[in-house]
Amino acid sequence: MATPLYMDAVISPNRSLSRTGLHVLLGVLIAFNLLIALFLLVLGAPPVLPFLGLDVLAIWLALNASFRAAERKERVRVTAEAVTVSREDEKGARIVWTSPTAFTRVDVDQPGEHEARVRLRIYRKRLTLGRALSPPERVEFANALERAIRDARAERYA
Repeated sequence: MATPLYMDAVISPNRSLSRTGLHVLLGVLIAFNLLIALFLLVLGAPPVLPFLGLDVLAIWLALNASFRAAERKERVRVTAEAVTVSREDEKGARIVWTSPTAFTRVDVDQPGEHEARVRLRIYRKRLTLGRALSPPERVEFANALERAIRDARAERYA
């Protein structure tokens, strides 16, 4: 018999620029730089041209790194037996953290007005969750995670 899941959440960074948007943005940037390059050639300033190419290359590298970072995922699963967190980075490496539901606690640290940190704690071990979420979303996630752990404990000891 399959164990019921009390939470199965996948957290990943939100990106407002799609791949199509990236191509459009780079196309506009290249067209703009070509117009500037043509103008500078007419003025007789060809030494500036390589820097226009470096500009496009730097923006492409930065946006490419941002898209790779968007592939990070964090999955939180709560069952009556265990709380399991698996993290997968952009290179495919996975880290799995498991702790018994009965002994796992959820802490919310709010050091500042616009900051919040969600941590799972068991004994002296801690794991920070939800870095891709905004501070209000972290607090909501922590509340949902606490409810899921409480419900899982109730089922286990009912």
